[in-house]
Amino acid sequence: MKVYDPDTIELKEYFKVILLNQANKVLGVHHLSTGGVDGTYCDVRNVLQVALLTNAVGLILSHNHPSGNTTPSVGDRKLTTAIKQACDVMNLRLLDHLIVTPESYYSFTDEGLI
Repeated sequence: MKVYDPDTIELKEYFKVILLNQANKVLGVHHLSTGGVDGTYCDVRNVLQVALLTNAVGLILSHNHPSGNTTPSVGDRKLTTAIKQACDVMNLRLLDHLIVTPESYYSFTDEGLI
């Protein structure tokens, strides 16, 4: 939650990539995109690009839902699957995809979807 602006988390959707080294230590957090109230764009190639350029081994995806509803959309599920497949090809570990709100979160890993 520290990487989200508390003044705008309920106004705009943001997509971030948390980059991890071999020991799962955070190398950095990359702000990938800013959208509107009901979505933001994430390109699988951009996720892989930032991972490769930072020598990351593991990734955690994160985006917020301004609505306050943490339930993943069909698009969220498809994107996660596409990024997981791309990570597998590039020998990167996708550890989780988190959907966050100020009050709660949804973890694809906790739900057995990764």
